[in-house]
Amino acid sequence: MASSPATRDMYAAAKLMALPGIGPARANRIMRFLAGTTATSIWDALESPHLHPRIAELLTPEHLEAWRLTDNKLQSQIGQLLDMHAGLITILDEAYPPGLLSGLGNSAPPLLFYLGNFSLLSKPGVGFCGSRDASEKGIEVARDCAQQLAENDVVVISGNARGVDQTAHYAALEAGGSTILVIPEGLLGFRVKKALEPVWDWNRVLVLSQFLPGAKWTVSNAMQRNKTIVGLSHVMILIEARETGGSIDAGWSALKMGRSLYAPVYEGMPEAAVGNRILLEEGAKPLKKSRSTRRANLSSLLGELRAMMSQRPAL
Repeated sequence: MASSPATRDMYAAAKLMALPGIGPARANRIMRFLAGTTATSIWDALESPHLHPRIAELLTPEHLEAWRLTDNKLQSQIGQLLDMHAGLITILDEAYPPGLLSGLGNSAPPLLFYLGNFSLLSKPGVGFCGSRDASEKGIEVARDCAQQLAENDVVVISGNARGVDQTAHYAALEAGGSTILVIPEGLLGFRVKKALEPVWDWNRVLVLSQFLPGAKWTVSNAMQRNKTIVGLSHVMILIEARETGGSIDAGWSALKMGRSLYAPVYEGMPEAAVGNRILLEEGAKPLKKSRSTRRANLSSLLGELRAMMSQRPAL
């Protein structure tokens, strides 16, 4: 493969993930092993005429045969990403978010493709999950919380879906803050949503994808994406989760990973939003309106963030 080192390395990492039967856990084991060899890259390790014996335990002959076949489509996709000025970090990079490692362990995304301001990952971040069909009150609460966080230089992290997600992204940018969009498809499928165009600023935005460049939206991808949002976030806010689905699953993930989970409590909560009540009984913290400001009372949440950031620079 005649190309620049950047193109070759991105292609090699993506090609490894594209091999049949190679999921995150297996890819992470392979990459961690290769990091302990004398190979300078995934490409060099797997293209070597003298494969390390351990490779045969991690990759079958069928995998190695598939690896040696040039994937012209993937090569083209990598070229498109580089033309877009996209970047890639792997689980082996120092810049890889440690919160994903601590929260997801060996199931953490092996690769993170990105567009935009990567430095946003070093700032305190609060994740939002919630219904695509949230009530007017739920949308109002999401907007208020995101605005307040932006005013306190906290990055808003969400999944770019309609409803709560897009409201949080928009409100953060409108208030002069920053936001991270964690998308459930490949970067080549990303387009700035029309609703976000009026406030879009690449200096204050990071778009992340843990999926191969041409991957399409699936329910499974969306659920994996939600866990990544939780792993990237110091604290989570849950808006009107139903009894089942992605929002309550993200809430359970937050509790499992030890993240503080805040669930707004307000009059007129839709009956369908039973997920909030369930999670409040299981350890989520109620988020109520301040009597003095008539806005969501984020003092406890912000206090937690300050304490965390005084102990460690970032997740």
